[in-house]
Amino acid sequence: MRKFNFLTFVLFAGIFFGAIAQKDQQAKNLLDAVSKRYQNMNGMEGKFEYTFTHDQDDIDQTNSGKVSLKGNMYRLTLPNQEIWNDGKTSWTLIKSDGFQEVTISEVDEDIDELTPSNVYNLYKKGYNYKLKDEKKLNGKSVQEVELTAENKNNQFQRIILYIDKGNNNIQGWKMWDNSGGVLDYQFKDLKTDANLPDSHFVFHKGEHPGVEIIDLR
Repeated sequence: MRKFNFLTFVLFAGIFFGAIAQKDQQAKNLLDAVSKRYQNMNGMEGKFEYTFTHDQDDIDQTNSGKVSLKGNMYRLTLPNQEIWNDGKTSWTLIKSDGFQEVTISEVDEDIDELTPSNVYNLYKKGYNYKLKDEKKLNGKSVQEVELTAENKNNQFQRIILYIDKGNNNIQGWKMWDNSGGVLDYQFKDLKTDANLPDSHFVFHKGEHPGVEIIDLR
């Protein structure tokens, strides 16, 4: 009779059930609901505050901006910079001391780049996920969902999403990159019923007289 190797069974079971635990079904159900909600919106607009810290390099920066989303399109406004992206073309406008320069490039869907329009689908590829704690964020009750990278070479190794328990809006997120930096985004004003035309996500040269254009397409 073949002997039953209890130690082998324990090691195998630990690996098997550990792998299952990395993809928490409750977390997936919530993330699927969030993703579906944002993909079906006619537009979303919000103001946000973001902080970047890096202890090793002694960096602690806080700034604010505005973002608009619709499907895979987004428009991002930061100090001295604005980005339009209609899912096919990206325009990046730099403004400094009266000088304006816009760089035009094609959107490469094969690049695993984090953008405002794909943070809601990030969990679908390259990340494990699980529910964490419930907390208050800017007066709202949120559920924390933790994403951890499957590959150590991913730009962001760990991400916490803060999901409003009342309506499945993402109220913010916190990210740890692979160089030791930490980025913390929090929405201060969120409008999820904005009816935005596709032209809102396209750069219009006539609105920026004197702008220098660098076309990399």
